[in-house]
Amino acid sequence: MQLNRRSFLKSTAGVSALGAFGGCTCLCKGCGKIRLAAVGVMGKGYSDWLPMLKSGLVEIVAFCDADANQLKRAQETFNNQRAKGKIAFDFDLSKIPFYTDYRKMLDDQSKLHIQAMTVSTPDHMHAAIAIRAMKMGIHVYVQKPLVRTLWESKYFGDTAKEYGVITQLGNQGSGGDGFRRNVEILQSGILGDVKEVHVWTNRPIWPQGLKAMRAATTRDIVPVPAGLDWNAWLGVAAGRPYRKPYDKGTPEAKFNTGIFHAFNWRGYFDFGAGAFGDMACHTMNLPFRGLELGVVKDAECTQIEEANAVAFPTKSTVKLTYAARESKVRPGVKLPEVTLYWYDGDQQKDGDKKLADLMPAVVAMDQYKGKVPRTGCLVVGSKGILCSCADYGQDAFIALNGEKVAKNTKEHEACKVIPVTLPRCQGAAAGGMDKSAGAASLSADGHYIEFLTAINGTSPCFAETHSRCYADVEYSIPLMEGILVGTVAQQVPGKLKWCSKRQKFDSDAANALIQPVIRHGFEF
Repeated sequence: MQLNRRSFLKSTAGVSALGAFGGCTCLCKGCGKIRLAAVGVMGKGYSDWLPMLKSGLVEIVAFCDADANQLKRAQETFNNQRAKGKIAFDFDLSKIPFYTDYRKMLDDQSKLHIQAMTVSTPDHMHAAIAIRAMKMGIHVYVQKPLVRTLWESKYFGDTAKEYGVITQLGNQGSGGDGFRRNVEILQSGILGDVKEVHVWTNRPIWPQGLKAMRAATTRDIVPVPAGLDWNAWLGVAAGRPYRKPYDKGTPEAKFNTGIFHAFNWRGYFDFGAGAFGDMACHTMNLPFRGLELGVVKDAECTQIEEANAVAFPTKSTVKLTYAARESKVRPGVKLPEVTLYWYDGDQQKDGDKKLADLMPAVVAMDQYKGKVPRTGCLVVGSKGILCSCADYGQDAFIALNGEKVAKNTKEHEACKVIPVTLPRCQGAAAGGMDKSAGAASLSADGHYIEFLTAINGTSPCFAETHSRCYADVEYSIPLMEGILVGTVAQQVPGKLKWCSKRQKFDSDAANALIQPVIRHGFEF
């Protein structure tokens, strides 16, 4: 399949280049339901494959999860939602071929004929699974943070372009009407010159810092639970034993008792990308898009708590510098260098004043009662500010110079005259939030459906991504590069200069973190 697909692309006068740089080609138009495989069955996996199944555009031909127990849990969740009237059809997961090792699933491609795949695994396996699939001509929807290292980011982008496949980063808020409207407002230049951005989150909500380090290195070694393919779960990561889970009822076990599997892996350098990787694809999304950010020049971790060699810190502040650039939306307009500050560790929990002082017109709003919300982004321009206190950018507030209280961008007179320029997702409720399926799921599931209609060639093209997907590689790779430079800064002290063209830092210690460990047998 890999060689046939590659030969096909190279024999069709540059189809792969067209798909990447402006052709918006599709290779499945008119071929019926898309044959979908889902890697990751529960958690984000469930909320990724279910909306695609509900759309009627796919048939699921394979499930894969290193933990076979998740299949039963997914069926129970499905049955419960159906009983409550949230799903209108039956579905028996046990009738779908199931694998605990994605490599075996892809080895069965001649039987499965997979056309598209969801990749909803721990971060360290995103690139390994998606890149191998893309090389087989499979379109991929990959959960944020897309990849875990800078080397993987470039490799991912290069592979997607070479093989002409469609990709979508799983930052679901990108599909919302409200988010796209706020991007249009920022891109209009209404704030004047923007040189400063602040983004903050209440994450981590899982163990990080010294407690996580001690748990990963000192807790007793115990047998691997029945049904868990530990080798497949570790994947590319260096081998290690299974550790005794956290005790139930402790703060560390709030969401899951496992030291790594099935949730707490996020806090570890070997498996996750910390709070930055978890949330910046959402909370940085609006300023990154709206300000047309691209090349990151340098990064410095200016504040850190509980730094160690195994897990991300409990709190940190990272300063990123983005280069000046030409606007693609407003030709001839030069956009200035931007300093972006990232804060994690729930620094607003105790009412940190430095952000409140930057946006008095926002905290003066009735709903905030003088306090900065615990998650959000603030864009500071020469003519005013714009703030979104919603993780997915679907709501934002603006105050132009001289205005003492901010207004929702939907209500501000200066915003109403800004033209609509971006295509919207198909589906009447694409901008709404479906609380029943988790805050990160969108009703009408526009972001997911956009991935499928892109494959079918039935959705509009985006000038910014030269693709039918709003979060395809021309957008997701530059976004990820800045985030991943930031995660390196959380591990290496001092100001780090980054050369995107050469894919190198000015620091040997930082350069050592560019490429991941890839265990024998999991090469991609």
